Amino acid sequence: MRKYFKHKIKSLLVISRIVSIHYLEPEEPMRQEEEHHDFWEAVFVFKGLATYAQAGQSFELKEGQMVFHSPNVSHALSCDKGTKIFVVSFECLSEAMRFFDARTVKLKQRQTAFVREIIEIAKKTYDITFYNSDIELLSLLPQPTLGGEQLIKNYLEMLLIDIMRSLTETEYGNDVFLQETEINNKLAEDIIKILKANLFTRLSIDDIAKKISYSKAYIFRQFKSATNKSVMDYYLDLKIKAAKEMLRGDDMSVKEISEKLAFDSSNYFTKTFKKLTGLTPTEYKKRAIV
Repeated sequence: MRKYFKHKIKSLLVISRIVSIHYLEPEEPMRQEEEHHDFWEAVFVFKGLATYAQAGQSFELKEGQMVFHSPNVSHALSCDKGTKIFVVSFECLSEAMRFFDARTVKLKQRQTAFVREIIEIAKKTYDITFYNSDIELLSLLPQPTLGGEQLIKNYLEMLLIDIMRSLTETEYGNDVFLQETEINNKLAEDIIKILKANLFTRLSIDDIAKKISYSKAYIFRQFKSATNKSVMDYYLDLKIKAAKEMLRGDDMSVKEISEKLAFDSSNYFTKTFKKLTGLTPTEYKKRAIV
């Protein structure tokens, strides 16, 4: 007799509860007060432009973007008349959800389709007012669509997993194993690559946040945890390291090096160089030549 083996399916993430679902088209400017709660919230802009605050900082949420608010992190949302927004709140205790902590993503077409499916199924499942942004108790319709709640859960899980795959998958497979330390290290590596690629320009935390779709607060926290340095301190270290290499040559002045590395002034460059090396650029250059 042929033997059969049962393969246990591992779930990357499991949504245990849906708290609220809203599709908003405000007829006048909407300004929500800051709140926090012990579950996740995702906000997607179908049309227009919204502004959200997270942990005391304000950000723009553009058309086609989705932002995630972690449990117990304060946040607020505002938008103008005519904006179309989808908001879903849910509980998920899976470790993999750390991937979405303070993350903003541009949804692909298939991911937007998942959102539309959730909205359509929710209309046939729950007795809710879609245009009311207040959180309310979800109650089933007298005759809900068959398997509606499970479908909403499944589509939401599919959306989250698809986002994770689209941001981590390569042609050789998935190199990102979603453990906290590895996510932090991967984030730090990505930031360092950006810093190195912009040694000869001026780069701000805002620029980095836009490039990697994380909040500034999250970048500060995770980069410091991974490197024991702030992003800007690390950036200055890289610039000064590059300056040392230039000074060991004999064809560039201190002023030229300062300008090439995009320092505000040669005085600021000299001050920073001495602070980090104990020598002025001129002193370093003399010692390097000797």
